[in-house]
Amino acid sequence: MPGTRTRRAPLSYRPAPGSIPEQPGVYRFSDENGRVIYVGKAKSLRQRLNSYFADPRNLHERTRQMVTTAAKVEWTVVQTEVESLQLEYSWIKEYDPRFNVKYRDDKSYPWMAVTLSEEFPRVMVGRGAKRKGNRYFGPYSHAWAIRETVDLLLRVFPMRSCRPGVFRNHQLLGRPCLLGYIDKCSAPCVGKVTPEEHRDIVDDFCQFMAGQATPMIRQIERQMKAASAELDFERAARLRDDLQAMQRALERNAVVFADGTDADVIAVAEDPLEVAVQIFHVRGGRIRGERGWVADRFDEEGTPELVEQFLLQLYAESDDEPDPRDAVPREILVPALPTSLESLTQLLTERRGSHVDIRVPQRGDKRTLMETVAKNANEALVRHKTTRASDLSTRNRALEEIQEALELPGAPLRIECFDISNLQGTEVVASMVVFEDGLPRKSEYRRFVIRGVDGQNDVASMHEVITRRFRRMIDDRKAALGASDGSNGEGPLLVDPETGAPRRFAYVPQLVVVDGGPPQVAAAAAAMDELGIDDVALCGLAKRLEEVWLPDVEDPVILPRTSEGLYLLQRVRDEAHRFAITHHRGRRSKSMVESVLDQVPGLGEVRRKALLHHFGSLKKLRAASVEEIAAVPGFGLKTAQAVLAALEARPAGDAIDMATGEVLVDR
Repeated sequence: MPGTRTRRAPLSYRPAPGSIPEQPGVYRFSDENGRVIYVGKAKSLRQRLNSYFADPRNLHERTRQMVTTAAKVEWTVVQTEVESLQLEYSWIKEYDPRFNVKYRDDKSYPWMAVTLSEEFPRVMVGRGAKRKGNRYFGPYSHAWAIRETVDLLLRVFPMRSCRPGVFRNHQLLGRPCLLGYIDKCSAPCVGKVTPEEHRDIVDDFCQFMAGQATPMIRQIERQMKAASAELDFERAARLRDDLQAMQRALERNAVVFADGTDADVIAVAEDPLEVAVQIFHVRGGRIRGERGWVADRFDEEGTPELVEQFLLQLYAESDDEPDPRDAVPREILVPALPTSLESLTQLLTERRGSHVDIRVPQRGDKRTLMETVAKNANEALVRHKTTRASDLSTRNRALEEIQEALELPGAPLRIECFDISNLQGTEVVASMVVFEDGLPRKSEYRRFVIRGVDGQNDVASMHEVITRRFRRMIDDRKAALGASDGSNGEGPLLVDPETGAPRRFAYVPQLVVVDGGPPQVAAAAAAMDELGIDDVALCGLAKRLEEVWLPDVEDPVILPRTSEGLYLLQRVRDEAHRFAITHHRGRRSKSMVESVLDQVPGLGEVRRKALLHHFGSLKKLRAASVEEIAAVPGFGLKTAQAVLAALEARPAGDAIDMATGEVLVDR
């Protein structure tokens, strides 16, 4: 059938034993039509390629899909790792392999461009790909910010800013435009300046925008003082206005590095399906632009590999820059060192023409800015996911893919997901989140405190919470049927006639998702069987390989990594995990307060709760003074001193959430 992909066993095209060299090199997998579908590099070709022909069940799902789609593997041996980096990027750019990570702009960013290739260069605002012959500054967050900056600087650097058609019209008319009359353009269209004089103005403008503003400001200050000393106050006033315009333009970009460093600060936000990259371009110590990318993840590569791929793509595309120093700064700050650090440093040093330092900032202003960039990356990933989830056609496709993959009778319009959270077997809680039509229904989220399970037993906890949820559904539906008039054949009354509130547990989900693999799925299935629930589909989503497990099925259902159905299941699972962790932290904070205050003589449960209600958290209580504690109703100065003594005897500390590995602090 047309468009059907042929699946083949990797062993059918595996190279003969001993034929793969052990030297470093670059390899490429091709499909049956000869199209390259993946390009990679390795320090040892034999070791790396042999890993692709291991047991397919142990491969990452996306890697397994790649090796079963491929029909041939080829390689090229190189002498150095730098050569392998260059060849890998050249092949990726040439073949555009579908299984390689491709970073794409998460939005269109405006640039400030100077058309140096023209006889009379002009400054303009543009978007999209760069063009040869132009010098670019930015990118910036907003086009209006560029236009305001240009408007301020044209009085200092009166260069051309009009389009070619406008320029030709005024050449024919023999008179300049309005900007020429108000001294915001040197009017090269009518010959007020020569091409060489206009080029000097353009060079000064580019020098200012490139971060070399301080020498120019000092020069104008000297000229202003000299004009004032010569009693040429009109010229001095004009220079003063120029100086103010330059300073206002500089104020738009705050100083972040006092040492005037040129650096690119890069941060990564990632989840199992996607990765977002954010970059701040710092020149002369000031943020000159920012930009973001989003990419689908195709394998289990960690942050160092993602950083290396991004740096290679970002700076290898800088060949068209007039000055490589503008594209490759002296310092590149990253969240994790790339795997081929020395080779990548050598490659970028050759491109820049001087040493490039790639490092992870540890402290000071650079660490602070890295944290800011990381926040922007996280927000970009959330924004991208929100935009993707809000599209109606995308949601419909996701529900259809889940229906097809799980062989459901209809689309799962209501999905409920359950997750367990605990701290070393204590304070075990569960969450239930609800998605309807592919969107979260937060008003129907529920939390459960697990009481019938001793210790850390996620399987037993899952059995308990599923039992409680569906027993409540059965009870609510019985009450709803009893509230309706059975004689008229109406269905159950899903609104409580006394309170007017909906009987939310009476709604039947089309699909139940549990966070976990076969053990959790089996526990949930047993609970539903015990209650006679046989009309609700059930599956589990395992975190490591994003496999979908069904009850009593030996092998998991594998959804493609680019599947909208998998994306929706992941969103549901992650939301349940977030909701459970939030509940767990709140309960842990209360229990910590109560356990600390147990040591205070004469302080009972009522006054402990009053203290917690007044301050809200253990952290705020630790920061309170004796007088503030004594002001709580039911407390005196002596009791307040005893509370503070108990807090000092047990200093604040951290604990680790065993379910997530997160650090939980006193709150």
